[in-house]
Amino acid sequence: MLIKRMESGILAANAYFVADQESKKGFIVDPGGPNNNMLKFIEECNCTPEYIVLTHGHCDHIAGIPFYKGFFPDVKVIACAAEKDVLADPAQNLCGMIGQTISMEADIWVNDGDTLSVGTLELKFMHTPGHSPGGMCIAVGDTLFSGDTLFRSSIGRTDLPNGSFSDLKNAIHEKIFILPDETRVFPGHMGETTVGFEKRNNPFV
Repeated sequence: MLIKRMESGILAANAYFVADQESKKGFIVDPGGPNNNMLKFIEECNCTPEYIVLTHGHCDHIAGIPFYKGFFPDVKVIACAAEKDVLADPAQNLCGMIGQTISMEADIWVNDGDTLSVGTLELKFMHTPGHSPGGMCIAVGDTLFSGDTLFRSSIGRTDLPNGSFSDLKNAIHEKIFILPDETRVFPGHMGETTVGFEKRNNPFV
């Protein structure tokens, strides 16, 4: 599995391109803004993104969708069904923070436990509310894309609209901390970590 991380957008959120190296099929996680370097990387590795997967609907994770759809018009946007209102409502997706007005719907709505194949990769969607109502993580083998649910030694904010610290803490313990300690965690901000490291060291949970 190929994983490329690049900070994108005004707020420099982590965007990821993930590809199955056998089929050359892939997906983009949380495109926070246009990124020509990411586009160049996708083209150079001769891969095709089939999906844009959103861990949640805040502006710094969705603002780059039109950019990538312009180059890959067949790409489908995937989001958690519980995030419909956030994606549709500029007041909830906080797009004013980046000087835009964003209202959108996903092409595919998923729920907790749903799976999807991209080439030989299997994506499992895990509903992890707390930072936002429809926050979710994506597990792919021994890798987890955690969005703004879990960071290295930190967690996502819960003081934003519809945030809940208790929901976030429960989601981390019930969904993430049951994964093997060696599971690699790629968050929406900051650097890579592992489940085991966070279980031992994260002061918030």
